[in-house]
Amino acid sequence: MTNIFVVDFILVLMIFLRISAAFVVAPIFSNQALPTTLKMVLALTISYIIFLTINREPNAIQINLFSLFINGLKEVMTGLLLGFMLNFVFYGINYAGTLIGFDMQLTMAEVFNPMDESSSNVIGEVLNYGAILIFLLIDGHHYFIRGLAYSFKIVHIGQFAINASVFKLMMQYTAEIFIIAVKIASPIMVSFFLIHIAEGIISRVIPQMQVFFVSQPLKLAIGFLLLVSVVPVYVYVIRNLLKAYEDNLFNLIKAMG
Repeated sequence: MTNIFVVDFILVLMIFLRISAAFVVAPIFSNQALPTTLKMVLALTISYIIFLTINREPNAIQINLFSLFINGLKEVMTGLLLGFMLNFVFYGINYAGTLIGFDMQLTMAEVFNPMDESSSNVIGEVLNYGAILIFLLIDGHHYFIRGLAYSFKIVHIGQFAINASVFKLMMQYTAEIFIIAVKIASPIMVSFFLIHIAEGIISRVIPQMQVFFVSQPLKLAIGFLLLVSVVPVYVYVIRNLLKAYEDNLFNLIKAMG
């Protein structure tokens, strides 16, 4: 009986390691505004619920120090990989804001991002927080928790291994960051490309005119006007991107199994 209780405790511990590691890097859950105690309590609660739903075999895990260390390391790597993958779409959105801010001459207007503890463009921050709101509205955090629970059915405790399929998917998702950024920033980039052409024509036709000083406030006004006008399109695009990455999470879990 004592041996069974020890195995159950180890199973809960391994599940907790995967869940807590995913929370460390996952969107929303990794936010510094959430207290660490709350994260740990939430991870422990989810771990116990998952423990009650998985098949528990007494001989599933060997009870020795080396085996526990290796299995714990595998669970941490699995959780980090699953949580970090969802950040790719947010990285792409943030980079799109950087591209837009560069065209709007707001490169030096940077603010501190408390989520990743770095400075980024102010337009990127606005888009990033908008993406977080959309992520919450479509219940992306619930979907992420369901994905973690589903991972224990495909990737059993202590059975994670980095294979060619996982490496290929991670490379594919990483490459999509730039594609996402270009898709989101393309309306503004194309508009400012036409403005730059107009500036070049005006500077050749009227050499005495200080085009830079005249066009600087005009670029800001046009940039904010374009951003406001394409907000419905951005909401639709970001929602579809987040939903697609929820499906990508399940594809990654299947590849890991």
